[in-house]
Amino acid sequence: MFSSSFYNFITDVNLIDFISLLFAETIQEMLEAEMDEHLGYQKHETQKKQTSNSRNGKSKKNIISEYGEQEIAVPRDREGEFEPLVVKKHQSNVTGIEDQMIALYAKGVRTREIQDHLQNLYGIEVSSTFISNVTNKIIPLIKEWQNRPLQGVYPVVFLDAIHFKLKQDGAIVNKAAYMVIGIDLDGCKDVLGMWIGENESSKFWLSVLNDLKNRGVQDILLTCVDNLTGFTEAISACYPLTEIQKCIVHQIRNSTRFVSYKDLKKVTADLKPLYKAVNEEMALVELDRFEETWGSKYPLIIRSWRNNSDELATFFKYPAEIRKIIYTTNIIESYHRQLRKVTKGKNILPTDESLLKMRYLATMDVTRKWTGRVQNWGQMLLQLSVFFPDRIGQYLR
Repeated sequence: MFSSSFYNFITDVNLIDFISLLFAETIQEMLEAEMDEHLGYQKHETQKKQTSNSRNGKSKKNIISEYGEQEIAVPRDREGEFEPLVVKKHQSNVTGIEDQMIALYAKGVRTREIQDHLQNLYGIEVSSTFISNVTNKIIPLIKEWQNRPLQGVYPVVFLDAIHFKLKQDGAIVNKAAYMVIGIDLDGCKDVLGMWIGENESSKFWLSVLNDLKNRGVQDILLTCVDNLTGFTEAISACYPLTEIQKCIVHQIRNSTRFVSYKDLKKVTADLKPLYKAVNEEMALVELDRFEETWGSKYPLIIRSWRNNSDELATFFKYPAEIRKIIYTTNIIESYHRQLRKVTKGKNILPTDESLLKMRYLATMDVTRKWTGRVQNWGQMLLQLSVFFPDRIGQYLR
């Protein structure tokens, strides 16, 4: 588990440093799991001890990975029989192991396949119990990450859920993985957290938003969400000043759900002027035109656009650079596409924990590549400081 002081300075280190610390801690957990298997009992569970051997402290060792040099503490046993496999005696260079480890965990590879992989790549023979211990020991790391302090204000936050089938009490149930991505004042993207719950609901989203507030997020300027019923109320209950933009792409999908196939291309083309308009006033004019053409045949489309007009039109008040980033949930959809690769070919997942572990480690792999700022962020931040001078001015001094 990360040390208690880790999250006191996490905001002062870059993402590469974070991944480096994550890797060192995970290697440490693997060594501990390997010692548990060697002795036949876990630390502090001496009642299960069936050997005269026991733990005998640790020895410090420096290892080199692609993230630089890190120090780990290799556990020792009293009889000197423990031979580590993950980091062997006299081995210091572990470059490449982290990539394999992240890939195996993140992709949800089955235990026996992991055994074969480690054997073929590194000549390491490990039992299924060892693999299970390793994957279970990463749960505390996930909890640390999930509860880390966040920044006080995020200019833009994207909220969306992705759905899976899991086994629960002998039955197959649908579960939702709730994901939140924020863009901070430096223009950097970050996954603020992930939560596993029942099918997506506004009530659960409210609990997610309250969790963000408890972790330090005092204000969100703009949120981009899908068209889930009650989403607006959930956001307003927690962040009453936040402006809400409903995803235009989700709205179009909902609009064309019941459109006849022969009308689909024409309806889609006629919807385009609504969200490509220069301002909200012209968008309403285009909606009137659309209604003249399609209102009698597809009244539900007209009703949906008018009922959601306030949240669909939020982006019209902003310049083109900001419009482009907030009018859809493309940023989080792209992130979801990367995460879907994790469970590709796995129609049913065994537990909530297995889903959480795969998504967490896949997230670490994805965010490692988020090294740059959002394009044109300097200009967008200047514009936002004009729209929200009091709400972000104190953070820009």
